[in-house]
Amino acid sequence: MIDWQNIKEQLIYFLQDEVKKTGLNKVTVGLSGGLDSAVVAVLCKEAFGDNLNCVLLPSQFSSKQSSEHAIELCEKFDIKYETISIAPMVEAFISNMDEDKLRIGNFSARMRMSVLYDVSARESSLVVGTSNRSEILLGYGTMYGDTACAINPIGQIYKSDEFEFAKFLGVTDSILNKAPSADLWEGQSDEDELGYSYKEMDDVLKELFDNNKSANDLISSGVDEKLVNMCVNRFKANEFKGKTPTIANIKWS
Repeated sequence: MIDWQNIKEQLIYFLQDEVKKTGLNKVTVGLSGGLDSAVVAVLCKEAFGDNLNCVLLPSQFSSKQSSEHAIELCEKFDIKYETISIAPMVEAFISNMDEDKLRIGNFSARMRMSVLYDVSARESSLVVGTSNRSEILLGYGTMYGDTACAINPIGQIYKSDEFEFAKFLGVTDSILNKAPSADLWEGQSDEDELGYSYKEMDDVLKELFDNNKSANDLISSGVDEKLVNMCVNRFKANEFKGKTPTIANIKWS
């Protein structure tokens, strides 16, 4: 059983220590109405009190419930928030996207992060990331969009475990009980898009990356081959997202 009190204390210390190193004392979090940003917001509230600023960034494609759930969380934990719609930015460019949902979703994620960084500049604060370990390993995120941040407290927590952590922290039931979604468009579901539940994927990811099992080991033990290959292939295809840009090594002489 995971000692969530210990994890919470470690993460609050991490947040306070990393922000202090920069000479700043404020943080900014993009609050989507989903589990990841809710957990990060609650942690940041404990770590920084009123020096936390949350920003809701709906688009014309967002679920109405997302903003409602985000506001409910802010009200419960007395978190300051503001709402900035990215709809005009998306609308200005959408005619170039041929109604491609994925392109629109990625563009929206990057617009959200652009606004979030501008708010952080206004507030002299750091942007805190909200990507969990499952998303990072699977590459399920938009480069320079939701994956962009200065620090990330939950990058080593698997999504399926995070529900338990969120419950421990007191995250509202409306967020705890809904299907995980990046809210890239109305009705979008992470698990529908990926083809498996987070529990199924996390069981494989933990064996591959925490227990150093090979794909062949898992398949031989009876784990679904298609699931194992999906996890391995997604990791390989998206590994570049977690790296800084490769700079050419020039030989000057």
